[in-house]
Amino acid sequence: MHPTDELIPILKKLRLSGVLQTLDVRTRQAAEDDLSHHEFLLRLLSDEVERRDAKQLDLRLRRAAFEHNKSLEDFDFSFNSKIPKARIIDLATCGFVDKRENVCLVGQTGVGKSHIAQALGHRACVAGHTVVYTSAHHMLTQLRAARADGSHDRKMLRFTTPALLIIDDLGLRALSGDEPIDLYDIIRHRYERASTIITSNRALPEWLPLFNDELLASAAMDRLLHHAHIIEISGHSYRNPPRGRGAKAA
Repeated sequence: MHPTDELIPILKKLRLSGVLQTLDVRTRQAAEDDLSHHEFLLRLLSDEVERRDAKQLDLRLRRAAFEHNKSLEDFDFSFNSKIPKARIIDLATCGFVDKRENVCLVGQTGVGKSHIAQALGHRACVAGHTVVYTSAHHMLTQLRAARADGSHDRKMLRFTTPALLIIDDLGLRALSGDEPIDLYDIIRHRYERASTIITSNRALPEWLPLFNDELLASAAMDRLLHHAHIIEISGHSYRNPPRGRGAKAA
């Protein structure tokens, strides 16, 4: 029997079967480089830590359900000089998530709000935070359906418990029925407990009428903006860049 065959059941019992993926390589390296037992074990277990970290990151990214695989590295800041690059890079450290602060990205269609939001979400996943991405319409539609089948409280947990919730395209359409209440409840539950990123084509004063109730709107916005980074983006749309020799990416 090969020695590795004896190791397999032991490693499985210890939940370390992933070690087998690099055991042969590390064993050969130890012999060729005359590694100490300590160095051999360190490298072997470091491989396992890296494997587990990569697996956990992949799981967080899949659970985040991003619409696209976006990163700040592939964001063209030079296209629009009005984008506050320094502030966005600072947010990419994910300090705002640690502090349970919010981010509001406001601006016209096509200036990169969704890209930036998802890129910040990706950074948060890498930093070890749980993230959920959703469009405002999809989130509120899910909650409306959940009211009908009695799973509303359970569905609400998906949006209240992650360390970072990204709500994209708030205000594309008017809210109706119980949607303003659902949105308020999410903001209330997350207040000073977790971070939220919201993108919208509407200026902040235009968010108030979405709640269809002055008192509800005031309570929601007060909580949302209390610890918030407001980033307003203007300029050309990435989807419809300026044309002509005199056009300038701004």
